[in-house]
Amino acid sequence: MTTVAEPREGAPEAAPALTVSELARLLRDTVRSNPLLTRVLVRGETSNVQRAATGIVFFTLRDEEAAIACVLFRAVADALPFDLEDGMAVLASGDVDLYARRGEVQLVIRTLAPEGVGLFWATFQKTRKTLEGEGLFEPARKRPLPTFPRRIGLVTSEHGAAVHDLVTILRRRYPLAEVVLSPSLVQGAEAPASLRRALADVQGRVDVVIVARGGGSLEDLWCFNDEGLARAIAACPVPVVSAVGHETDVTIADFVADVRAPTPSAAAELVSPDLEELRTQIRSLAGTALATMRDLLRDRRRGLFMAGGHLSPASLQQDVGEDAEQLRRLGRGLRDAAVRMLRATSERIESLAARLDLVSPFGTLQRGYAIVEGKDGRVVTDARGVQESDPLVVRLRDGRLHVHVDSKEETP
Repeated sequence: MTTVAEPREGAPEAAPALTVSELARLLRDTVRSNPLLTRVLVRGETSNVQRAATGIVFFTLRDEEAAIACVLFRAVADALPFDLEDGMAVLASGDVDLYARRGEVQLVIRTLAPEGVGLFWATFQKTRKTLEGEGLFEPARKRPLPTFPRRIGLVTSEHGAAVHDLVTILRRRYPLAEVVLSPSLVQGAEAPASLRRALADVQGRVDVVIVARGGGSLEDLWCFNDEGLARAIAACPVPVVSAVGHETDVTIADFVADVRAPTPSAAAELVSPDLEELRTQIRSLAGTALATMRDLLRDRRRGLFMAGGHLSPASLQQDVGEDAEQLRRLGRGLRDAAVRMLRATSERIESLAARLDLVSPFGTLQRGYAIVEGKDGRVVTDARGVQESDPLVVRLRDGRLHVHVDSKEETP
C-alpha cells in the first residue's frame, strides 16, 4: 500500500527551487558586494602559470595550506615590469569574484609585484632576457680596446670618488692621453636619462669611454640596469668599459659593454698602457735593434773584404784565364757537334736521294723504258688518246725522238 504524505495544517510552504545560474549570480553578487573582498592584498607563491592566446594570464596563488585561482587580464599583464613564472613569491592586489561558468571563486588581479628585493630582481631578469634575445650580449659584437688611445672619455659623477681614482691612475700610467669628463648623475630616478645624455655628448670626441661609479646598494646602482642606457652603450661608436660598483656588483651595463671592469680603478688600468712598461719595452727593442744592426754591419764588412780579394789583379787574371779556357772548351764542343750534325745530315740526304731514284721516272728510263708525250707535252698512257699522223715525242735515257703515228693497234 502506497503512503502519501500530506501537508499539515499551518506548516509553511517550501521556497521555490533556484536554477544553477540563479544560484551562481546570487553568490557572485554577494561576493562582489562584500567590501572585505574588494582590493584585498594577498601574499603567496605562483604556480601553474598559463598564458592564453588572448593575452590573459591564469595562475594559482598558494601557500602551505590553501590555494586560489587568479586571473590577470591583458592590460595588467602587459604592464608588468617582469616575467611572471612559477615559484615566484608575489604580493597581489585585486577583487574576489565568482567565475559562474565553472562555479569557481577567483581573484581578479589589479596589481602584482614580487615581494621586497624580488621586484628589482624580476625587472632585472626581464630586461636581461630582452636584450640577450636581441644579441646585444654576444661576444662577437664586442670590440677590442685601443692600444694607445689619444682621448679617454669618462661618464660618471664629477663629485664622486670614482672620477678621482680614474683621473689619478690615468695621469700616472699614461699622461700622453687626454681625459674628457662628461659629468652625469649616477643615482636616482633621473640618472638613466642623465647617463644617456653624457654618453651621447662624449661620442665623436674620444677613442674609448668608461662608464663608472663607486659602490652602493642595489637601489643606488639600479640606474645602470636601465634598458635605454643599455641600448645607448651598445650603439656607442667607440668601445665602452663598464665599471660600476665593486667586483661583486653586476648590472645590465656590464653585459652590454664591450669590456666589464670589476672597479673604476681597474677600468683605468684596462684602457691605458703603463708608460714605465712602455719605456722598458722600447729600451729592450732598441737594444735588440742595435745588436741586429751590428751583426748586419759585421756580415757586410766581411762580405766586402771577400769581394775586395776577388777584385785584385791576380784574382782577376786567374778568373779571365779560367773563363778563356772554358770558352775554348765550349768552342771545341760546338765545332765537334757541328761536324757530327753535318755528317748525319749528309748521310740522311744521300739515303733520301737513293729512295727518290727508285721511284723517279728517270730511273725508269735508265732501265730501258721510254716516256711518250703528246704534242701538248702531256704523257700518253693509252692508245685511245692518239690518232693516226699525230706527232709524238719519245723520251729515252739519253735523248728524245720526234715521230708521227702511221697506224695504231688497240689492245682489247
